Amino acid sequence: MLSNSPYIPDAASQLSGLALDALPEANKLSPETAKQYCRHLATHHYENFTVVSWFLPSALRSHFYHIYAYCRWSDDLADETGDPDVALALLDWWDGELQACYDGNPRHPVFVALRETITEFQIPITPFRNLLVAFRQDQRVTQYETYDDLVDYCTFSANPVGHLILYLCGYCDSERQKLSDATCTALQLANFWQDISIDLAKNRIYLPLSDIREFGYSERELREGAFTANFAALMRFEVDRARSLFETGLKLCPMVPSQVRADIDLFNRGGMAILDLIERQNYNVLGHRPALSKGRKATLMLRYALKRLLA
Repeated sequence: MLSNSPYIPDAASQLSGLALDALPEANKLSPETAKQYCRHLATHHYENFTVVSWFLPSALRSHFYHIYAYCRWSDDLADETGDPDVALALLDWWDGELQACYDGNPRHPVFVALRETITEFQIPITPFRNLLVAFRQDQRVTQYETYDDLVDYCTFSANPVGHLILYLCGYCDSERQKLSDATCTALQLANFWQDISIDLAKNRIYLPLSDIREFGYSERELREGAFTANFAALMRFEVDRARSLFETGLKLCPMVPSQVRADIDLFNRGGMAILDLIERQNYNVLGHRPALSKGRKATLMLRYALKRLLA
């Protein structure tokens, strides 16, 4: 098992801060072991839809795994401790490990693997660091006044991931990045609307407060889990807004190589499938969290496999 390797720090120990000073030296950790660790993390962690589909060229898969592992660790360091001060300290440590990676001295297994990806595709540090801006913000900000405030948060929490994927495809132009931003922001919003009850339990509200008021609903009703006609109208508005972003994001597909086009299409369609589930529940996400079943995920994959074969 990977977790039993002396060169793979135990995640639970890392999150509790017990192993931060006990990382192995990079020369004691083989790149192959680090890559295997990232692959295991990417293929065994729950997600709404597959992180890397079988459509993706095998030459790019390991690089997707490395980026995913970085994102997964960043997210877990921010969310799993339950203590904002501890989370901020861990994120500062993680930022230091990122800088060490760019300085040519990666120590953590994620960065040992990621170093190869960064070098091969000449990825700057900015998108990686921007994600940490969002995770730090999560420790201080628990609600957003306007939709623009929420979109600004997505600029750091979601959009850098799309930029990283574009680097793997050989692109760093603003036109493709803007279309990627539409998809990534929409995915973030779909996740927020899907997880409203879960976030409330963490004292987080991502529904813009100005929208809540505009639709005649209230923060008190939201915290009490009151499903009303006003709440349904509010969610219909937010779902339609996210769906429009997904439709914009689909315009990126013909602008990327055919080998990754299906994956980008799949992420957009998968996100829209979440919105469809919310709609079919009459927008009542307070009593039941909508989630794609394994059958629904398989249907999406098969549909786009057929689409690719007929292209």
